Formats: sequence, C-alpha cells, structure tokens
Amino acid sequence: MLHASVTVDPAFVVGPVRRRTFGSFVEHLGRCVYTGIHDPAADCADEDGFRTDVIDHTRALGISTVRYPGGNFVSGYRWEDGIGPVDDRPRRLDLAWHSTEPNTIGVDEFMKWTVKSGTEAMMAINLGTRGIESALDLLEYCNVPGGTYWSDLRRANGAEDPYRIKMWCLGNEMDGPWQVGASTAEEYGRLAARTAAAMRRLDPEIELVACGSSASHMPTFGEWERTVLTHTYEHVDYISAHAYYYETDGDLDSFLASAVDMDHFIDSVAAAADQVRAAKKTDKRIHISFDEWNVWYQRRAESRPPSGDDWPVAPVLLEDHYNVADAVVVGNLLISLLRHTDRVHAASLAQLVNVIAPIMTEPGGRSWRQTTFHPFAQASTLAKGDVLNVAIDGPDYETKKFGNVPVLDAVATHDPDTGEVVIFAVNRSTTEQLTLDVNLAAFPGLRLLDATTLSNPDHTWTATADDDSTVTPVPNTTATVDAGRFAAELPPVSWNVIRLGK
Repeated sequence: MLHASVTVDPAFVVGPVRRRTFGSFVEHLGRCVYTGIHDPAADCADEDGFRTDVIDHTRALGISTVRYPGGNFVSGYRWEDGIGPVDDRPRRLDLAWHSTEPNTIGVDEFMKWTVKSGTEAMMAINLGTRGIESALDLLEYCNVPGGTYWSDLRRANGAEDPYRIKMWCLGNEMDGPWQVGASTAEEYGRLAARTAAAMRRLDPEIELVACGSSASHMPTFGEWERTVLTHTYEHVDYISAHAYYYETDGDLDSFLASAVDMDHFIDSVAAAADQVRAAKKTDKRIHISFDEWNVWYQRRAESRPPSGDDWPVAPVLLEDHYNVADAVVVGNLLISLLRHTDRVHAASLAQLVNVIAPIMTEPGGRSWRQTTFHPFAQASTLAKGDVLNVAIDGPDYETKKFGNVPVLDAVATHDPDTGEVVIFAVNRSTTEQLTLDVNLAAFPGLRLLDATTLSNPDHTWTATADDDSTVTPVPNTTATVDAGRFAAELPPVSWNVIRLGK
C-alpha cells in the first residue's frame, strides 16, 4: 500500500481564493447555445426560451464568470447581427465551425441569461475580421448609460440600464492558423494595443485580456507572449492561457498527471510576462486569465466540423462524454489553478453545456450532469479564504510524457473567518490505494466535518441521461481525525475533498 504525508499550515499562503477562478465559457459552437442554454421547445424553458434546468445546474456548479461569444467563433462575428427584432436578424455562415448562425441569441439575450444564472459576463471582441471601431461600438452599446447612438439603441431594444461589463477579451487565439484573421505576434500586438487604448478612453474601469498563445506546444509560445505584451503591457490586465488534455493511446498514467503540464505552462507564461515587466522597469504585474481549459478528446469524430455544402445550425460538435478518470483530471487541474492563485486571477472551464461540458441536454428533453461536474462544483462551493500550498512527502510513479511525478497531488484552502480548512487531493495511481496522513498541528482543535471521494473500480464509467448518479462524491468512511492528524484511504484514480473545522 502507498503512503503519503501532507503538512498544512496557515503560514503557507499563496493568495486569496478568487471567485473568477470558477468561470466557464459559452460559445456559439455546436449545441452550447441552441438546445443548450436556449431551447424554447423544452418543457423546462422559461418565458425567454432559456432552459431552467441548465440555469439550475449552472448555479449548482457555482459558476462565476462566463466568457462569450467565443472562442474561434468570435473572430468572424458581427455582434450587430444579434440585436434588435429576432425576425430581422440575418443568418450568417460561421467559418470557425462550418455552421450557420441564426443570431437568435445575441448580446442582449446573453446578458439576460447571466442575470438568471447569477453569473458575470466576460465579453470577447472580434479582432480577426474587425478591429477598433466595432469594439468601441460594442463597448458603447453595453456600458454607456444613454445619450449616444449605440447606448440609445440598447435602451430601445429593451435594456434601459447599461450592462457595465468589466472583463473584455481582445480577440481569441490569434496565433492559431485555424483562426479567421490569424496574425503574427507583431501584427496582433499592435492592433490589441490600439484597441485597448481606445476602449479605455471610453470606459477606464474595464479589465482587458490580451491573447496569449493558444497552446504551450505552439512554435511561437513564449516569444508570442513577449512580443504581444511589449506592445500591450500598459493597456491590459491579463494575458490569456489555453490548454486541453486527453488520454492518448491508452496512456492513462500520463493523462492523470496532466496538471504537471498545466503547472509548467502557468509558470512559463508568468515568466514571459515578468520578462517584459523587467524590461519596461514597471511595478505593474500582468496576471493570467486561463480562459480555456478542460479535457477535450480532439481526435474523436465528434470534434470534426461539417464540410462542403453542409452548414447546419447547432450541429453535434465536441460532445465528449466524460468518465471517472476525466473527472479526476479536471479536479487535478483545479488544484493547479488554485495553487497558482497568485498569478491566475481568472479561469474559464470550456465549455458549459453540451460542448466539452459538465452539463448535457437532449434537444427539447432531459439534462444530466457529467462526471466532471462534481469536482468543479465541490471546489467552487468549498474553496474559501486563502489558498495554502501544502508540503507533500510521498511516492512517485513513472509516466511516458512527464517522467516521474508524485502519486498524490493536493492543495488546501483556509477561511480565517470560520477557521474551516478544506483539502482537495487526487490519487493518480491506477492500481494502488493510498494512505493519506495530514499533519494538522498548526490548526489545533480541528475536527472532521466531511470527507468525500469520487472514484469507481471502473474508471471508464460514464454518466448518461438515464444514470448520472451511480458515481458521485460519496462519504469516505475511512477518514478520521485524532491528536492533530487526519488519516484516510484514497482509492486509485480518485478525487477527494476533506473539510475540517471547529
């Protein structure tokens, strides 16, 4: 049997738990919007056609921000197509996903949905086929109270009060050759800087995200960040990071260690940003918006868009069905994001509904929660106060992709107001149970409030509309606290949450 010990101490503060770490993403891609958040044919649809079951799931997930409307989609999007009378809106070809966009849902409908779901909008602008003027028009439409063309048009369209959207993404993945209007770092950096400066003239209170590399394996990674931030540093608050992981060729050991790569990615992006900071001799620090991350099986058939003359509305795209191992990896990626809370100030799980998502729906019918729903919901609900780095002493195992990595990965949070300590931990071993021993000497008097484990002897178990409850977090009956030490047995391929308090 494997054994690992962990020391938790309130002095090991990384930074505060940030609510924006628990953001998500709604793109006009596949069935995320149409039959995802919006489905007038569903029995649960409200007066605006929004699925109330999806709204309930979104609230249960604890989603903070929602990035919209893309993603690759935004690089060819004309936002004006999605406002005004729905019957008058044009249908457009979406080059990103080879689909037809009916523009039934646009900025006003989405902002109405954020109110219903209790989320904060994170708006992306088109810097692929458009630029400064359309960005300013959209910002005026959204954030100016009234008295101008675009703000008065918003009011005429039914939104009397401005939306006051705070976070704005300056395009999406502009380094990617798949992107409509893909740019060099020099081209994009100059355009993003000019756009950001103009937007700040209109609304100085907004927060701006410059496009970082679309993945760490891109040939320009690192140099892209340096060039873009050299142009934009004075104007932006964040640089974006995107990463997706999936099991390849049956290599479960490496897949379960995906957070090792995310750790390295975050550290590398922060280093690139700090290089520009040093060169500019400024006190300002650029933080990271990890606004696309998830498990995504990109080689599967459902990730291939239509082709030829087939331009469907809301086709089935990127509808991965997640198993237990996928959920454990999602939990581990959340551990990585939390322990980098000093630099990662926002993050978005991509995406929310149907498209590589924790929530699934049947058109007009049922909805269900995928396995990945549970670690996200637990972390979003329970992580409060400060993030604590934890000292881990335990065994390693060998992986093809990352060499030797720890079997146990963990992070903790501490709420000074309540005294509660929460430990999030994963056992990456595919075969061995792990005995976890936690030293709580720095937190005298803590007792066990709750300990849960998500695992299954068959790590390939997948939720469906007929059964999404057989595998969920359940009480870990081996958990004990005695004389300032916590102990429990963690099954192989498991996500574990331990709550301790007075």
